[in-house]
Amino acid sequence: MLTVNKVLKNSIASELGLEKGDALLEFNGNQVVDVLDYLYYDSQTFFTLTVQTKQGEKVVLEIEKEEDETLGLEFISDNLEIKTCRNNCVFCFVDQMPKGLRSSLYVKDDDYRQSFMRGNFVTLTNASGSDIERIVRLNLSPLYVSVQATDPEVRTKLLNNRFAGNILEQLKTLTQGGVKVETQVVLVRGFNDGAILEKTCRELFSLGENLLSVAVVPCGITKYRKGLYPIEDITKGYANCVIEQVKALNLEFNKNFVVLADEFYFKAGITPINAENYGDFSQVGNGVGVTAKLVKELNECVKITKTSGKKLLISGVSAYEFVSKTVKGLSKYIKNLDADVVAVKNEFFGETVNCTGLLVGNDIINAVKDIIYKYDVLVLPCVCLKEDEDVFLDGVTLKELKEKLNVKIYVTSGTGESLFGALSNGKNVRII
Repeated sequence: MLTVNKVLKNSIASELGLEKGDALLEFNGNQVVDVLDYLYYDSQTFFTLTVQTKQGEKVVLEIEKEEDETLGLEFISDNLEIKTCRNNCVFCFVDQMPKGLRSSLYVKDDDYRQSFMRGNFVTLTNASGSDIERIVRLNLSPLYVSVQATDPEVRTKLLNNRFAGNILEQLKTLTQGGVKVETQVVLVRGFNDGAILEKTCRELFSLGENLLSVAVVPCGITKYRKGLYPIEDITKGYANCVIEQVKALNLEFNKNFVVLADEFYFKAGITPINAENYGDFSQVGNGVGVTAKLVKELNECVKITKTSGKKLLISGVSAYEFVSKTVKGLSKYIKNLDADVVAVKNEFFGETVNCTGLLVGNDIINAVKDIIYKYDVLVLPCVCLKEDEDVFLDGVTLKELKEKLNVKIYVTSGTGESLFGALSNGKNVRII
């Protein structure tokens, strides 16, 4: 049920006599759960709407309108309170977080609606049959699903949830219903790799074209795993084996269906594969194809220019060689380029966590405080910051970072164009 807070003037709802305090109960006989129901049917040309007036009367309205017309309603609540995770995954990153951070970092969300709206990966273990039916009916697509393994026994054990074993049936219902799905496998060494990974990829591929891809990503291992399931870190040799395994699978499928997180290539000491292997980069937010996308964008935007001043770029340990090589290569386009890259060790989570996106403010400060006086600009990737707020995972704000280091900061957006701007003319960056 959605309770009306406002009816826009001269809208369809206004013409129908809807008022503040009225409640939307059903669309086409289907119960109204949250604002997604409204948004879906508001885009349709014909449907029925069951309303309970603030006087308690139930009214069924037949509505016919143009696609670009809206009913014109706003609600007291969108009813999108986060559904939390019911699993106890052996690799859960939240369980490996230190105490004392902001409360939102400890929320284990597993909400299919957030998957549709924000691209969050969900396990679907808390999705009922009616939820799956609703996803299909409203075409909440694409959906991002964390599979881990299609083998029921392995997935049940990995997620520590007795309801986890029916993922293949859930995905079959979704894809046959027209929902497009991006999937991931968080790889736990000795658990869902090897033959289990091959089985998972083959069974996902068998679901057809609406199962768009499967990303294989390494599980994060922090220094706070005391008392948790023992997980081995990825070594160079292991990373090479996974890369070769995925190559063989994609040859079998005759398409780049399985995509690897860049971290595997960094661990193996191999340059990540070319941009054309990642399609539309649909899994870039999952750390898949980030470097290939950056190179592609740089190749499209580079031009002969010049710059001044000395710049210091922040990088995680794993991406350091790639970033250093990329910056060096840009010197043939940017005259007078004087830039260094610093590999910041992650003391906060431990050195087993070496990606740039999990760097924290204090580690950056400690890594550069003794050398920053040599530089005019600090170049910081936006992935280190909260999506909608200038704060690092350890609570240090961007303002505090600037004050402690006393240096101008360029925050890049993650695109090649933004990196080129940071190193050349200061455009396409946020200047702090």
